[in-house]
Amino acid sequence: MPRLNFAKAAPKAFKAVIGLDAAARDGLDPALVELIQIRASLLNGCAYCLHMHTSDARKAGEDEARLHMVGVWREARNFFTEKEQAALDLTEAVTLVHQGGVPDDVYARAAAHFDETELGHVLALIFTINTWNRIALSTAKVAGEDER
Repeated sequence: MPRLNFAKAAPKAFKAVIGLDAAARDGLDPALVELIQIRASLLNGCAYCLHMHTSDARKAGEDEARLHMVGVWREARNFFTEKEQAALDLTEAVTLVHQGGVPDDVYARAAAHFDETELGHVLALIFTINTWNRIALSTAKVAGEDER
């Protein structure tokens, strides 16, 4: 049974999420943006968003080996900068906030690599991709059918 088309059913809410997404990305490295979105999508089991953001990363020139390592970044630290690792760690903590919140050490590590404005944007991006994941999962979006 087809599910709700969120963009059509709640256009103001949909546009608000698009606006938050655009604002969150402002000033961030596009490669970092995709890494954050890929990691959250993996954690949330969102195939639709995972396909979209790995495709976007490839189009932007991201290294294929790095894409394969996002899910196991702790064991493959050599593929990622310290700044990227801090962002991935923060992404996990915020995405899995129900498992104990955002630990002080994780937050401090991110704060050491990003200025206050950048950190605000990283957090907003994490909030946004988690929202997109929930929209895609609850409305049964199909991986490979990029509707943008």
